[in-house]
Amino acid sequence: MSNVWNGCSSKRNRIPDVRSSPRPGSASDAPKRKIFFWGIARHHKRTAKIGFWSLLLLSLLALDGSPVRADQLKPETVQAFDHYVELSEQRMASELRSGRFLRVDDLPPNLRDAEYTRLKNGEVVIARLGTEEQGHALSVPGGLVHHWIGTVFIPGTTLVRTLAFLEDYNQQYKFYFPEVQQSRLLEHDGNHFSVFLRLRKTKVVTVILNTEYDVRYVPLAPDRAASYSYSRRIAEVENAGKPNQSEKPVGNDSGFLWRLDSYWRFLEREGGVYVQLEAISLTRDIPPGLGWLIGPFVTSIPKESLEFTLTRTREGLVPKSSGPP
Repeated sequence: MSNVWNGCSSKRNRIPDVRSSPRPGSASDAPKRKIFFWGIARHHKRTAKIGFWSLLLLSLLALDGSPVRADQLKPETVQAFDHYVELSEQRMASELRSGRFLRVDDLPPNLRDAEYTRLKNGEVVIARLGTEEQGHALSVPGGLVHHWIGTVFIPGTTLVRTLAFLEDYNQQYKFYFPEVQQSRLLEHDGNHFSVFLRLRKTKVVTVILNTEYDVRYVPLAPDRAASYSYSRRIAEVENAGKPNQSEKPVGNDSGFLWRLDSYWRFLEREGGVYVQLEAISLTRDIPPGLGWLIGPFVTSIPKESLEFTLTRTREGLVPKSSGPP
């Protein structure tokens, strides 16, 4: 090999190292060998990541509604869900009879004060619930029950304004977009409302649902009220927004959402209104062997939807310089 350095040339010979026995260990750091193995490790790590996300996407697509992958809502699933709701409503009625209106008031004093501080700072306080029967979790064959409760404080508003805002169903899509794509009042009789909502749920895949609800508002006192909303029809939409859009058979679809019951409580206090929302929903069960992969995906959506609804309700009612919403 010939080298030139500072104008001077030099030569050196390189003799191949031919050995029949293993090369003795070197005291040097051997950086090239370490970089080589580190490169292999990085390659396998990157490949593993790609493989994981590919598997996740394929698994989610399996839930997303090809007729082959469709799941059927079975009578025993509906019966078990209705029983779960019945027991949950018994607990809610007991709370109202005892004067325990907001869940945050049931907490120990130190936790209660901390939660009220969070609420006053504009946060949404959310917790997961689970209804039991005689100390045992309720089984819902073929389905999953998602049970969450959340509370938000809306400063500067009143109970009357809050109820009027929520009862204006023809305008709700403006405040709850993009999750609510369309909203329409179907019937209205006093405190009873029949409502249509087109929902959009997105988590890697997107699902469009045509849903209808029976909603009833119940005045309880000058400073408080409650609302009960029950889904009466949920249909998954194929090719939404296109000329060939159509509904899948109710209860025979991807099972993204089969039932959704919502329970609201409103309390005017401390210069604003506390809004509490408890939601109980039903989806298809997790396919066998994929619980570790699909479970976190499925269970995250009800919580995120609850938080989204309460956040947008607060944003729609917080007084602005331009006037009421």
